[in-house]
Amino acid sequence: MSERNFIDYIRIFCRSGNGGPGSKHFARTKYNPQAGPDGGDGGRGGHIILRGNTQLWTLLHLRYYKNVLAEHGEPGNKNNMTGRDGKDIIIEVPLGTVARDEETGEIEAEILEDGQEVIWMKGGKGGLGNANFATATNQAPEYAQPGIPGIEGWKTLELKVLADVGLVGFPNAGKSTLLSVITAAKPKIANYAFTTLVPQLGMVEYREGRSFCIADLPGIIEGASEGKGLGHRFLRHIERNAVLLFLIPADSNDHKKEFDILRNELEMYNPEMLQKDFLIAISKSDMLDDELKEAISKELSKEVPHLFISSMTQQGLMELKDALWQILNKPVTD
Repeated sequence: MSERNFIDYIRIFCRSGNGGPGSKHFARTKYNPQAGPDGGDGGRGGHIILRGNTQLWTLLHLRYYKNVLAEHGEPGNKNNMTGRDGKDIIIEVPLGTVARDEETGEIEAEILEDGQEVIWMKGGKGGLGNANFATATNQAPEYAQPGIPGIEGWKTLELKVLADVGLVGFPNAGKSTLLSVITAAKPKIANYAFTTLVPQLGMVEYREGRSFCIADLPGIIEGASEGKGLGHRFLRHIERNAVLLFLIPADSNDHKKEFDILRNELEMYNPEMLQKDFLIAISKSDMLDDELKEAISKELSKEVPHLFISSMTQQGLMELKDALWQILNKPVTD
């Protein structure tokens, strides 16, 4: 997917439909010109509904959809006829979409499953017709309820990529190359920073026909949590990943420092990210001998497991898949 086609943030103005007013009508027949109130209820205003769609990977289709205005409910009518409900508007979004109110920042809906539907903004309720207010002491009520107004306001839709494993690392750590080797994805690969400008997803085939999803995410730089580089646009997508795979190249000047910088950027953006499972992979390890591997192992933190891999020679890739699968499927503890 090209950079211009990947849209992960949309701002739109939304308004659900107003409820239709109730009818204030009195029946008049040939033989009974004062047959009593028969005003029907107003119809409900149209809802604005979000629906998950696995065939969508971006919010691109909503880029020019700036005003979402649902239909109003129709007024009630004579003969106790209820007005027609306003037509609902269904907005299809990719899985991982978060809907927020722009003013408050409050999360109003999250779409995580295919076909999941959430009424994002309810249409106004229709007003009751005067037939509802007839009593023994007031047999000719001159009152009917107005419809309840719909809801309106500026809203945002924000996509956070859903994947089991997220690849985290500095630009040029080898993330795109690894993704291209262990999945069928074909990310852009080049020898300069920020080759990957948008998330790339791929399915990793595992033993006995099993699989899991991995995402190559744009590279972090120091200060990303403050918006530097691709900043928050990138870090947003990490929040959905169950496991974070830190890719550190074998030719790094300081492997531990590089991991600490990456970990610190995640913590500064959202401390809850530190609750995720971490795994370190030292990439480009075909250039290392056993003595250098041992030195790097001593340098790294004992709290986070690590292994050595090479996408070029496919060294350690099966072991990497095994380790990720075990983490993803470890028993849940209370």
